[in-house]
Amino acid sequence: MKSDTPTLSFEFFPARTAEGRAKQVITRKQLRQYRPSFFSCTSGAGGTTRSGTLQTISDIISEGIPAMPHLPCIGMSKEEVQELLNEYKNMGVKHLLALRGDIPSGLGYCMEGMRHASELVELVKREHGNHFHIEVAAYPEYHPQSRSAEDDLNYFVHKVRAGADSAITQFFFNADSYFRFVDDVQRRGINIPIVPGIMPIANFSKLARFSDSCGAEIPRWLRLKLQSYADDTASIKALALDVVTDMCHRLLAEGAPGLHFYALNQAGLASTICQRLGF
Repeated sequence: MKSDTPTLSFEFFPARTAEGRAKQVITRKQLRQYRPSFFSCTSGAGGTTRSGTLQTISDIISEGIPAMPHLPCIGMSKEEVQELLNEYKNMGVKHLLALRGDIPSGLGYCMEGMRHASELVELVKREHGNHFHIEVAAYPEYHPQSRSAEDDLNYFVHKVRAGADSAITQFFFNADSYFRFVDDVQRRGINIPIVPGIMPIANFSKLARFSDSCGAEIPRWLRLKLQSYADDTASIKALALDVVTDMCHRLLAEGAPGLHFYALNQAGLASTICQRLGF
C-alpha cells in the first residue's frame, strides 16, 4: 500500500453562483502549487446537481488539472448513467468516483434504476473497459446504514471485485480505524490503494452535525476539547490543525498511498496542512 510519492487530491462541490465559481478558480489556483493528482467534484443523487458538476469539471479540465466527477447512481436508469458517462468521456475525463448516493428523503427504495455502487462499477467496466479509472468509497468506521461491520466490509469487497481500481475513505479522526480497515480488506484478498479522506476542521458545530449524520466518529477527547473553546474560532483552528496534521503525518509514515482533502471549496486549512507536511 505504500507509495514512494504520496498523492494529493482535493474535493470541491458545485458553485451555485457566478461569484462562487470565480472563488473556486482562485482556490484551485492556490491548491495547484501542491501538484495534485486531480480535483474532484461532488454530485447530488439522481443528477440533482448535474449541470453544476459538469460545469465545475469543465472548469477544472480547462485549468490543466485532471478532473474526477462523483457519479452517484441511485435513482438513475442505466441509460441515464450511460449518457452521462459518454458526456464525461467526450470531455476528456478518465477518472470517476462511483457511488450509490444518498437516497432522496421519503422515497426509500421505491424507485427504479440502479441501487448499488457495485452495479455502477460493473456497468462502467462493461461499457468502457479501462478508459475510466474507477474509485469507490470506503468507510473505515463503517457506513451508517450498514447492518453490521461484516456486511460493510463484504460490500466493499464486492465493489472492488466488480472492477474498482482504488478507493477514497470517508473522513475520520482516528488513524487506527483506517489501518484496521486496510488490514481487514487485505485479509479478504483486496490490495487496491485506499486513500484516506481528510477533513480540515474550521467550525466544530457544523463538523459535529455532519459527523453524526455520516457516521464519522469524533474522538471523545477531541469533541470535549473543541466544545470547551465555544466561539473561540482561533483556538479551534489551532488545535484542529495540529490534530489533523499529526494524523496525516502518521498515515503517510505508516503506508497510506496519499491524502484526499475535503476542501469544502476553501484553500486555507488544506493548504496549511500540506505545507506542514512538506508538500
